[in-house]
Amino acid sequence: MSIEHLSISTHYPRSAIASAALMGLDCSAILDEAGLCEDILNCRQLRVTPNQFARLILAVMRDGDDEFLGLGSVPSRYGVFNLMAKQAVHCQNLKSVYQHIRQFYNLLTDAIDLSFRLNEGTAVFSMKLTEPDKDAYHLLSEFLMLIWHRFPSWLTGQRIKLKEIHFSYPQPEHSTEYRLLFPCTVRFNQSETGFFFDAELLNLPVVQTPKSIRAYLRRVPLEWFMRQAYFPAFTRKVLDQIENRTGSFDADMECIASALHVTPRTLRRKLTEEGTSFQELRDNLRRNTAIHYLSRPSLPISEIARKLGYSEPASFTRAFKQWTGVTPRMFRKS
Repeated sequence: MSIEHLSISTHYPRSAIASAALMGLDCSAILDEAGLCEDILNCRQLRVTPNQFARLILAVMRDGDDEFLGLGSVPSRYGVFNLMAKQAVHCQNLKSVYQHIRQFYNLLTDAIDLSFRLNEGTAVFSMKLTEPDKDAYHLLSEFLMLIWHRFPSWLTGQRIKLKEIHFSYPQPEHSTEYRLLFPCTVRFNQSETGFFFDAELLNLPVVQTPKSIRAYLRRVPLEWFMRQAYFPAFTRKVLDQIENRTGSFDADMECIASALHVTPRTLRRKLTEEGTSFQELRDNLRRNTAIHYLSRPSLPISEIARKLGYSEPASFTRAFKQWTGVTPRMFRKS
């Protein structure tokens, strides 16, 4: 799935706006800047684009002067991440990057307590919030874990393969989103929030430069959200096959199974073991691509329907309403 075609549950912008309201910010202005509205956020079936969510998060951090989105016991001033990142690019390897992040934030703020340790060949980077009750929707916990996995991965030029990620709270309703965020096994109700990876990766050298970090920081926070979704093996293969067929989305299971050199029965069984189905994958890919196209006002809905493999716009309208609860025209208007 192309990164530009990913979409994000409205749970996340809804949680961010709730925090902005508690901070006393102008939520209407923030939503306008992000190209969103309350109608979209209040529909739990709808999803937003990475660009929309990035603009919203940026506005909340900037207007609230708090990169912790008002969810920590004390704020982390807007610009703190940039300062940390400009220093991190001078680290020698991944180990020194995580040591730097831990030392930097533990010295700077009492809102979080970071830990970095080695345990029998496994590296562990974990965090505890000083006042976890302030992070009622777990937005800050997920946000920071996401950044502290993806930013060091960017510094070393390759994705850090995680073994597991733990969260100290019960499994939330939106936990199905986690496979888009964290490429590993997820466990809840743990003693700490943190992730685990092979300690051998700590020797990975930092390959970025002061010049590339400046370009990276100009793309933040969009850089954190426009990342490839991580899926199990057969799920990933099926998605690649569907998307690589000129974007027509009209391939059936028999066709995909043949391309993967397995029988349709085997493919169906493999996808079931991975917790999904062929129809679900194709529909989700269509949905995310539709949301991406609908964010471009110049593209007619009839053309979007054609790109998604629908012979008639009415068929696309019925499908989109089934996915999101609203018609494409209503989504675009709102």
